[in-house]
This record gives sequence, structure tokens and C-alpha cells, in this order.
Amino acid sequence: MVADMTTESPTLIPAELASLGLSEASLRVVRELGFTQLTPIQTKSLPVLLRGGDLVGQSATGSGKTVAFGLPLLDRLDVAGRSLQALVLCPTRELANQVATTLRTLGRHRPGLRVLVLAGGMPSGPQRKALEEGVHVVVGTPGRVQHHLDRGLDVDGVRIAVLDEADRMLDMGFQEDVERILRALPKERQTLFFSATFPPSIATMSRNWQKSPTHVTIAEAAGEKPAIRQIVHVITAEERPTALEAILRIHAPASGLVFCNFKESVREVAALLANAGFAADALHGDLEQRDRDRVMAKFRNGTTRFLVATDVAARGLDIEGLAAVINYEFPVKPDIYVHRIGRTGRAGAPGLAISLLTSRDADRLKACESAANGAIERLPMPTRSSPKAAEPAAAAVAMDTLFISGGRKDKLRASDILGALTGEAGLKAADIGRIEIHDRFAYVALAQRVLTKLLAGLPGLRIKGRTFRIERVQ
Repeated sequence: MVADMTTESPTLIPAELASLGLSEASLRVVRELGFTQLTPIQTKSLPVLLRGGDLVGQSATGSGKTVAFGLPLLDRLDVAGRSLQALVLCPTRELANQVATTLRTLGRHRPGLRVLVLAGGMPSGPQRKALEEGVHVVVGTPGRVQHHLDRGLDVDGVRIAVLDEADRMLDMGFQEDVERILRALPKERQTLFFSATFPPSIATMSRNWQKSPTHVTIAEAAGEKPAIRQIVHVITAEERPTALEAILRIHAPASGLVFCNFKESVREVAALLANAGFAADALHGDLEQRDRDRVMAKFRNGTTRFLVATDVAARGLDIEGLAAVINYEFPVKPDIYVHRIGRTGRAGAPGLAISLLTSRDADRLKACESAANGAIERLPMPTRSSPKAAEPAAAAVAMDTLFISGGRKDKLRASDILGALTGEAGLKAADIGRIEIHDRFAYVALAQRVLTKLLAGLPGLRIKGRTFRIERVQ
């Protein structure tokens, strides 16, 4: 059932869903979104959650967990008032924004519904003002939610608490914050944990904070596992830069996430790729949130083809259609290797995982192979003279990213922006790519040649009777 949150094609509701007792508002949005069948995690979780029971749900990212807890959560809300009634904790701001967007879509037939994201990288003042005005659902990161709790956030009305990607939150060191938050909530509540893995730390948290939870585990069937080709190139440490450049030219993935173990390496590798002519950018913990937003927007819309990151910086990123994962520095633990390569080969599409392996890393290879349940091909170091794959970027339109100084708070929709670009600006739809709207700004992928012409010819872009500032995202 979890597919595309933007699809709007009326269809019959699955019989198994119609019999659960969802509200009319939920059934209406289910019809409009064209849900034809439930995913396994939804099938097993929804009956428990609609009864009000606690649950530990274990399934892979992208399996439909947000819809599984989102529909019951929304059905429990009283939107007539303005009290906080539900709290969803996520490990990163990106995931919090994704969850909030899905909840707003699922709740679009609940007039007055207010969903607020509380995450770092944004001023806390406007967040505090929104809380004072009243919200029904908070989706946030543990650190920022705890920040507002320390300043008087009223959680006495919270009826349901959700920990999404719970294992990642604990991996990132948020256990103390999470437990402080749970301790502050009313004891009479529904508590849900959703996690891709079930380490001992999650089991302990469940015992401490849940009441007789139902455990739902969705294992990937052998025939459903994405086909990820795993390759290691045996090199020396000194050969890494040359090998990486050769790999990208030979395999020519349309997009890739390049992993390093240290943020110092991230900067160096991103600069290396940029100097070699690749559209690459760096994602690390020292970036301001505004810069992080821009980096991610350019990667999602295809302006940037390769994102270089550490494991911590990449936590919570769910990137659709990622062609390849490249381990520039080999991961230190098998579970990290599994997490990394699992980002490619989603939704039945083939994936590619390439690792650079030195003699110092050789003893980790067998453990990673065992953890990933798949053979890893050993290949010699690639060279620039090795046979090249057909490079998809060669025939593609070169894209760039436009910044618009208006967003959701200005009542802008993708259709409004598209209409302004094709109407007032006179652009062709074929030159316009992904439109990504945030609260106060928006990003649009445009063909480089038309973006340059647009900026030269217009001081701003007029949308819905207002003129907004526009500029190229550097």
C-alpha cells in the first residue's frame, strides 16, 4: 500500500483494509491514493495498532512503516482542539520531514490538522511559537524535542508515541534523550517501536517502556531480495584516488553514495571528484542545516550525481533510485557494510555495491560477505584504460538548481511553481526537473542553459500574484 504519496487515482479499497474499522477520513484518502493492497508490515501491524496495543515492528526501510502507524495515529486524534496528542521521534531531520509529509498527506481530509517538525538546524523560536499556537502531532529528532521539553513543552495530552528507525537512533547515541522523553510522557499511552534490526538495546528499551507489545517481524523472502552486485577492487592505500575515478568512469552509475569513515576524507574525496569533472558534493556533520538542505536537494533532483558522506551524516537518508554505493574506505563492522549497501537495489531494481579493499581490510571481508548473505566478487584494481560502460550522463541534459524564496508557508504548490515557470518565464516542461518545496523556500531542477537565461532575464519569479527572489544554488 505504501507506494507513491502523490498518486491520485480512485480505486477500490482492499477488503482487508475496509474491514479494520478505519475512519471515513482515512478510507477516503486511501481511495484517492490508489492503494490496492497492504504491504506485509501493514497487514500485521494495523489490526494491533487500531486496537491501541503497543508494538515492535521490524522490517526494512521502504516497507510501508509510516503508513502502518500513520493511519491509526491520525484516527486517534481530536483535531477540534489544539493539544499535542502524538509524538514521533526520528534519528534525522530528513527522515522527520519525510514522515511529517506523509502524515499531512494521509490526514488531508482532517480540517485543521497541524503537524510540526521539531529538528535541529532551524531556529527554535518559530518552533516554540507554533507550539504555543497549538499542534496535534510533533515529528522530531530526540535532541530538539528534549530542548523544547526543557523549556516547558506540554506533553500531558500525548496518547501515542512512535520511535521510527529506533535502531539508528540508538546507534547515533540518542538513547539518553529518548528515555528522558519517554519518561516525561503520560504512562497511559500507546508506544510503538519500528526498526530495521532488533539489537539487544531495542529489546531492553521495549521491556522498559512498553506494555505487553506485539512483535511483528517481516523477513525478506529470498525471491524478493533486491539483486545487488557486490564487488571489491583490491588496491593499495595510495591507489584509492585513482581507483575511485576509474571505477566511476568504468561502471558509470547514474548516481552514487560514496562512503568514507572520517569527515576529513569526505571533504578530500568530494574535492577530488569535482576536480575530475564529476558532479559531486560532500555531506558531513560540520555543514549548517541550510547548506545540508541544499546539498540534499541537488542530489535528489539529479544536479549532483555523487554524494560523499560518513555513516553518521547519511543516517536516515532514504534516497530513491540510488544506482550505486561505493565504499571508498572499507567499513569497520559487518553491520555497517550491510546498512551501506542496502541503500541501493530498492524496489526490485538492480543495485551495485563497490568497495575498495586494502590488505589492512582483508580480514573484514569474509565477515561482511557472511553478514550480507551474498558473494562478493574480487577484482583487480581498475585502470583508466579498462573497458568503459556507456555513461548515462553523456546523453543526459545537464541540470542545475534554482532557489525560490517561497515555500509551503506561502501556500506554494509544485503546480504553482511549474505554472509560473512555463507561463511567465516561458520555459518548456522538458527543461524542468524535480520541484522540492520546504516551509520557506523551494528548489527546482532546471536545464543549465535555461537557468542562466532565466536569471539574466527576470529579477524575480511571480507566483500567485507575488514576486519571489530567485537565484542559482551554488
